[in-house]
Amino acid sequence: MSKALRQKTILAILDQGPVASQEELQRSLHKRGCDVGQATLSRDIHELGLVKTGEGYARPNGDSSSISSLPSVARLVREFVLDVRPAQNLLVLKTTVGSAQPVAAALDDEEWPEAVGTVAGDDTILIVCADKKSAARLAARTQEMLA
Repeated sequence: MSKALRQKTILAILDQGPVASQEELQRSLHKRGCDVGQATLSRDIHELGLVKTGEGYARPNGDSSSISSLPSVARLVREFVLDVRPAQNLLVLKTTVGSAQPVAAALDDEEWPEAVGTVAGDDTILIVCADKKSAARLAARTQEMLA
């Protein structure tokens, strides 16, 4: 997993609430397919400007300015999505191993009206759309990012 993708994953974890310790953050990253050492995690925490509160690590004052330095959804799709397969009102995106979770999180952040929700595994993302037309539009948009 690239540094930018790992840091985006860290921010996604913190969006769910403070994390008590580096060890807990390390376990959460591992569950999302990112094995990271303590030294690397410490550097990421420093570079992201995270603060240690009484409840644990969090973004400073809810600041999200560090997100702008992370890759766009188009870049993540281009780098990690290998294939887009429509199936009725569903889309199945195949990614490189360990990349599905962060790519799905980036797709969710876009809040596209065609997507009802996403489910991500290790190398597969399932996107549920309201109907076939929505799925077709979203498939076309994703294919454009791959080009």
